[in-house]
Amino acid sequence: MDRAVFVAFLAVSLSGWASPPQALLLGLVFGLGWRHPFAGRAKDASKLLLQASVVGLGFGMDLRRVLEAGLGGLAYTAAGIALTMAAGRALGRRLAVRSTTSTLISVGTAICGGSAIAAVAPVLDADAEETSVALGTVFLLNGAGLLLFPPIGAALGLTQEQFGLWAALAIHDTSSVVGASLRYGAAALAVGTTVKLARALWIAPLTLALAALRRSKAAVPWPWFIAGFIGASFLRTSLPAGAGVFSALYALATLGLTATLFLIGSGISKATLRKVGARPLIQGVLLWALVASVSLAAIVGGVIP
Repeated sequence: MDRAVFVAFLAVSLSGWASPPQALLLGLVFGLGWRHPFAGRAKDASKLLLQASVVGLGFGMDLRRVLEAGLGGLAYTAAGIALTMAAGRALGRRLAVRSTTSTLISVGTAICGGSAIAAVAPVLDADAEETSVALGTVFLLNGAGLLLFPPIGAALGLTQEQFGLWAALAIHDTSSVVGASLRYGAAALAVGTTVKLARALWIAPLTLALAALRRSKAAVPWPWFIAGFIGASFLRTSLPAGAGVFSALYALATLGLTATLFLIGSGISKATLRKVGARPLIQGVLLWALVASVSLAAIVGGVIP
């Protein structure tokens, strides 16, 4: 029964009928209502599918625009990461959250959610419970961001460029940034994806800095799929004769992203909710609210052009 329901929900997500938020909701419904028959494999598949989808999205974007948005976002991305890490540390101490858990939540909020947490956890020598609590907190807020940001952006009258930038700076995981931006519009998707990937590049330097502070010898990963995204964008821009093929690859990537969000949602179970606990979740919510409100105010106020 569990397998049949999972396959049916996944088929709906892959059919093109479900939007990214709807696919995430389908995943959440499954994760909370049924036992996951493929939990480990679904987790691995979602990671690989997300990376492949991000590369595929590059086939729909002009390289000049990608570089403009990415390079333009470096300064305020760095400032945002510094602010988030400092605020996360203060909130964690105030709420008496375990130091390692607090740092993982802060890193996940500052850079790119679960990917950043997975990269930093070995450097911090985090145990399974600390890592799962941080991941659970971030995944819950990811879902909230994907569902809440588009209607908030519409209510505030944000332009597509403003919304894409806000999503990239304030939503944790790349998957949810792309999903929310895709729902808002093509221009929002271009800005959101590019700035978010520029933000994700900070995984390596931040992990190296933490490793130096902790004198850790753990390996530092590098998000190589970002190079694939840039390469795909280069091909799309330099080979106009391949427009038909590139459009098909881009459409396939958006479908892959929708399936990714279903797989991510299906991994949030009742056990995940129980593991998170009140204090880490409060830290995550408050830190996220701070990042979202400050970045939104800076964008609307013209501080971030």
